[in-house]
Amino acid sequence: MDFKKHLQQHPIFGTIGQAADELGLEAYVIGGYVRDLMLERPNKDIDVVCIGSGIDLAQKVAEKLGDKTRVNVYRNFGTAQIPHTDYELEFVGARKESYRKESRKPVVEDGTLEDDQNRRDFTINAMGLCLNSQHFGVLLDPFDGQKHLQSKLIKTPLEPGITFSDDPLRMMRAIRFATQLNFDIDPVTFQAIADMKDRITIVSQERITDELNKIILAPTPSYGFKLLDQTGLLEIIFPDLVKLKGVEYIEGKGHKDNFYHTLQVLDNITKYSDDLWVRWAAILHDIAKPATKRFHKKAGWTFHGHEEIGSRWVKSIFRKMKLPLDHKMRTVKNLVRLHLRPIALAKEGVTDSALRRVLVEAGDDIEKLLMLCRADITSKDPNRVRKYLKNFDKVEQLLIELEQKDKLRNFQPVITGEIIMQVFDLSPSKEVGLIKSAIREAVIDGDVANTLEDGYAFIKAKGEEMGFQVVKTLEELVLPEAKTED
Repeated sequence: MDFKKHLQQHPIFGTIGQAADELGLEAYVIGGYVRDLMLERPNKDIDVVCIGSGIDLAQKVAEKLGDKTRVNVYRNFGTAQIPHTDYELEFVGARKESYRKESRKPVVEDGTLEDDQNRRDFTINAMGLCLNSQHFGVLLDPFDGQKHLQSKLIKTPLEPGITFSDDPLRMMRAIRFATQLNFDIDPVTFQAIADMKDRITIVSQERITDELNKIILAPTPSYGFKLLDQTGLLEIIFPDLVKLKGVEYIEGKGHKDNFYHTLQVLDNITKYSDDLWVRWAAILHDIAKPATKRFHKKAGWTFHGHEEIGSRWVKSIFRKMKLPLDHKMRTVKNLVRLHLRPIALAKEGVTDSALRRVLVEAGDDIEKLLMLCRADITSKDPNRVRKYLKNFDKVEQLLIELEQKDKLRNFQPVITGEIIMQVFDLSPSKEVGLIKSAIREAVIDGDVANTLEDGYAFIKAKGEEMGFQVVKTLEELVLPEAKTED
C-alpha cells in the first residue's frame, strides 16, 4: 500500500505535518486509523502522537485550519481534540502508562515514541505513519503488526502478562477485536487472558460493558462469547449467562444446552436487526431457564414461567451492567416476557383473540418481537426449522392484517375509568377496576367494538349485573373533549 499517496489525498495530514515541523515535533498518526487503512475499513478517528506536547500541536493545527476551529483541551490527561467536519482528531504526547495492582486509574508519564508503542494493546494497533515532511508516510511497525493483520492474528506487542497487567480491559479488547475482525488470538496471548482473568475485577463496569456491547454488535457475536467463556472471563462478568450451560439427563431424557441455543439466537438476530437492545433481548430471553427447570416423568424437562421471571430479572441485570434503565430496558423486558407468544401461536393454531393480545401487549415493540421469535426458531434439523418458519410466516401475516384492520398498536379502550364512575356514580374502587378490566378484555377478544356506543352498552349491562344503578345515559356523559374552561 502506498501510505504516502493516501495521506496526500487527505489534506488534514499535511496540515498536521506542517504544524509539527514548525514546532519542531515528531508527529505520527497511530493506532486504529492505520490498522483500518490497511484493512480498507472506514475510520474517522485519527489519533496523533507527538514527541512533546500534544496540546501545543493541536492548537497549532487549529490555527492553520482557521479561526473558527475549536480545540477541546484536557490538561489533566495531556490530550486535546479538534472536532472536524470529516474526522475526529485527538492529539497526545508520547507517554508511558501503567496501572497499580488494585487501581482502575493509570499512572501516566511522558515518554518516547518507543514507550508509546510499547504501551499499545496489540501489534495491529501499534503501527504509526510519520507526518513530518522529511519522512511523510513512512510506516513504523516495530512489532510486525502488518504481518499479523495479514495472518489475522491478535497478539500483544510485549509479553502479554505485562500488557494485561498494565490495563486488564485489554483482555476483553483482544476478544472484541477478534470478534469484530474475525481474527484468531495468538495462543500465548490467549493463555495469558485465561491466567489473568481475575484481574478484570479492578476495571470499572462501564468500561467492561462498553466492550461487551461492541462484541454483541459484531457480525457473529457468538464467537466473542465463546472466547469469553473459554478464557473464564464470562463467569466473572456475566455469571447468569454461564448458568445456562450444560445438558442434564434423567431417565434418558435431556434438554437442549440453553447457553449454545442462546448464542445461536443471538447470531440469528443479526440477520434481522443491528439494534443493540433487540440483541440484548436475544441474550436474555431464556436467562431464567436454570431457575425454572423441572423434570416430570411424562412431560420431561419444563421451564414454565421462565419468560415472566426472566423479564423481572432484566432490570437488575441492566443495573448491574450499568446499562440504561429507560425505555431501552423496558423494551428488553417486554420482548423477554412476550417471546413465547407468537411462536406458541405458530404451533397451536391461531385465533383472533390471541393475535389481538400479542398486538396490544407488544405495542410499538411488535416488529422487534417478531424478529426475536424468528431468531428463536433453532434446531439441528434444518427441515424442522423450515417448517416452523413457514408456520410463523402465516402468523406474522395475520398479525399485520389484524393491525391494519383494528389499529390495536398502543391500544387504549374508549371507555375509561372516569366514564365508568360517571355512569354509576361511583368513587375510585375495586369495582370500577373490575368493570374497566372486563371492557378491555371484551374489546381485545373482539366481542365488543372499541366505540363509545358499544362500550357504553357493555358496561351498562356489566354494572347492572354487579348490582349498580345507571345514573347517566350515553348522551349525558361529560367526555374529556367536551369539557370547557370556566
